[in-house]
Amino acid sequence: MFVVGATQSSELKKIREIVPNHFLLVPGVGAQGGDLVSVAKNGFNKQCGLLVNSSRGIIYADSSSNFDVVAKQKATEIQLEMEKLLNQYSI
Repeated sequence: MFVVGATQSSELKKIREIVPNHFLLVPGVGAQGGDLVSVAKNGFNKQCGLLVNSSRGIIYADSSSNFDVVAKQKATEIQLEMEKLLNQYSI
């Protein structure tokens, strides 16, 4: 597994040329500015090949007493978007 940041997701195409079948851990989606759609478009391989991480976008989504509800909502939004992208880009 290699770690490749999501903030420069266009570089994932070049990385996939070098390691087409390896798993990529991709932190930086959300609060750091990484875009899940661009990560999927440029980084998926035939088996998906991505483990996308979005911590701050979930953990710091809310600072009220409803933190847990909002964190769950944000995590679910990301999961549903990833599911949609898997269906769209699956080979």
